[in-house]
Amino acid sequence: MPERKAEARWRGSLKDGSGTMRVGSGAFEGTYSFASRMENGTGTNPEELIGAAEAGCFSMAFANALTEAGHTPQEIHTSASVHFERSDKGWGISRIELTTDGVVSGIDEATFSRIGEDAKKN
Repeated sequence: MPERKAEARWRGSLKDGSGTMRVGSGAFEGTYSFASRMENGTGTNPEELIGAAEAGCFSMAFANALTEAGHTPQEIHTSASVHFERSDKGWGISRIELTTDGVVSGIDEATFSRIGEDAKKN
């Protein structure tokens, strides 16, 4: 598997500074700041990118599990909610919740859910 790269550049103090994050392929570059991470400011934040990565990975794994079970999906859509909270150890991600739906011909909800749970475990 190829090595994947990303980079971040930060200028200034924590509260007044700002930065950019970029993925190695060049497919994404975005700005971030204290306000975009800790408030509702404009820009992205590390947790949002982690959520997108987690949702993307799970969508691919679920599509593979469905296909291996004979149910090739037309579409899988996964949303991630990343909870960034303060604990006695400091700030960090306390949990990531994924919600997934999809368009898969010829499958019932119970089978879809079972295959999804199996994909989640693996």
